[in-house]
Amino acid sequence: MSATTIQPLIVDTTVDHAADIAAIQQIIANVEAAYNTNDAELMTADFTANAAVVNAVGALMVGKDALLEANRQGLAGFLKDQYVRYEVADIVFLRPDIAIAHKLARATTAEGELIDIDHAMIALYVLVKENGRWWTTARQNTLIPQAK
Repeated sequence: MSATTIQPLIVDTTVDHAADIAAIQQIIANVEAAYNTNDAELMTADFTANAAVVNAVGALMVGKDALLEANRQGLAGFLKDQYVRYEVADIVFLRPDIAIAHKLARATTAEGELIDIDHAMIALYVLVKENGRWWTTARQNTLIPQAK
């Protein structure tokens, strides 16, 4: 790359994305509701058939069937009595039908009271719009180190 090369800013401004933002926020709200109610089917419902997910400990799952099975095991096992609150940090539209979003997470009690003062995890979502509907095609979860 030469010193004069200007890197492109990739962001779509060709359409009003208000409805798209609401749809993507709903996808993340569905994951939160699924997590808090141990509903593996709902947690997996908005992923494409060929979705790729890296969980918070670095395990890669590819395909909706593998993701559904991992969600079933996790929600029936070590996540069964865990609760969470998600916050959509940002949504950027790269193209009218491609977006990335960041989700921040904090642990809560069953009643929804925050346990974590700071965010405990961040997730990157890659979303695509297909036949008028938004889908998650990739997600990367990363734990945020906590101050001691």
